[in-house]
Amino acid sequence: MEIDWRKHIHSHPGILGGKPVVRGTRISVELILEYLAEGGSVAEIIDGYPSLTEADIRAAIAFSSHLMTKEAASARQEAA
Repeated sequence: MEIDWRKHIHSHPGILGGKPVVRGTRISVELILEYLAEGGSVAEIIDGYPSLTEADIRAAIAFSSHLMTKEAASARQEAA
């Protein structure tokens, strides 16, 4: 089942300078991805940030995938 990241992730200019964050928190998608990239597990992230859920973390990953897909499509258009 694909998660709808829009229900979990948003950005607002007044929160962390507009960085995408988990809704209702000041925890950025970037922070979550850095934890995962450094080998952190979902459980470890939730232990460190108890306000997060597994769905929030999956949404951060889905959001990043969405951005990469848009970036790739834009690059293909520029190359054409």
